[in-house]
Amino acid sequence: MGFAQQNSPRLYAMQKSSSRLPELDFFRGLVLLFIVVDHIGGSILSRVTLHAYALCDAAEVFVFLGGFATATAYATLAARRTEAAARQRFLRRSFEIYRAFLVTAGLMLLVSAVLIAFSVDAPNLTITDLDDFMDAPLSALRDILLFRRQPYLASVLPMYAFFALSVPLVLPLARRRPWWLLAGSLALWALAPSLNGYLPAVEDTQWDFNPLAWQLLFVLGVLARCQPVYQRLSAHRSGWLVSVLAFGIVVAAAYYKLVIEPAPLDASFKQNLSWLRAGNFLAIAWLVANLIRLGWGKKLARWLPWVGMIGRKGLLCFVAGAVISLVVDSLLYTATDGYLDIPLGLVADAVAVGALFMVARASEPLARMLTWRARTTGGVSS
Repeated sequence: MGFAQQNSPRLYAMQKSSSRLPELDFFRGLVLLFIVVDHIGGSILSRVTLHAYALCDAAEVFVFLGGFATATAYATLAARRTEAAARQRFLRRSFEIYRAFLVTAGLMLLVSAVLIAFSVDAPNLTITDLDDFMDAPLSALRDILLFRRQPYLASVLPMYAFFALSVPLVLPLARRRPWWLLAGSLALWALAPSLNGYLPAVEDTQWDFNPLAWQLLFVLGVLARCQPVYQRLSAHRSGWLVSVLAFGIVVAAAYYKLVIEPAPLDASFKQNLSWLRAGNFLAIAWLVANLIRLGWGKKLARWLPWVGMIGRKGLLCFVAGAVISLVVDSLLYTATDGYLDIPLGLVADAVAVGALFMVARASEPLARMLTWRARTTGGVSS
């Protein structure tokens, strides 16, 4: 794959000028929008998102881009300050994600309780978790704090907390020993299904996302940023063969999904990141990388700046999106009795997308104000 041994100054010099990539923000925002509409059962937009014609979905993109963004942020911070500062930042980031998980879990329970109180009943409400919380609040709270219980749509955040915690180990290996990192990641991914039972969980439940498996895509995202993998392969005289192979995989997966077996794959395929899902995603990622190289990523980011704004507020928009999709899905399900209704489905899509945009837009002035205050306070104290 052409991994290069790169020292830290060389990597930082390459990345210092690109701490904010418009294409990255755009695709992160697009994925967050996909996640919101994909969790609305009657959504019309979800009929044309990634999961509709591929064996993977937005989750793979979300994790891979998370690894890519992490490598970018780590290198930039280390260049501007120190390696130790970058490590400390991602240790704090792990706590921030843990806190976001607790907030999301609490909101899932609260929103479910409010909807049920108003006689809104839908399949995705966290009724079991809510009942357990009402029966034994201290026990349920302990289970949430320990990741043993992960209410609906909060389940992606625990693995992200572990990924952030692993950054001080993963990033140096990605720069200096990429093959070791890749080999270790592949070995852990292969063992992940047999280790899944050791993850903390309440009786008769499992993690929706096995972090021991999904770390593979996070690591691949880090490696894609730290090492010139795509550049070397695409520049090779046989690089076009990789594109042909990727195109063939995407077409074959789409044919299987659209013609042979439209039903979703077994849940364990997603839980443990099956090779079918990972392979399909990597093929799509390669083709998208080709489009980005041709400048389409920057053009889309320029044409749709509001999508990039959502991407810049990733954690906040994920938490808000979880609430938005649960509320909209439940109300739409109640209004349509669970049947597909195109006009109402389009209305639901518009409400969900609009609400997420408003959250991102409202947060920007607040973030600027807090940054200004922090700088002002810092300047006075110094």
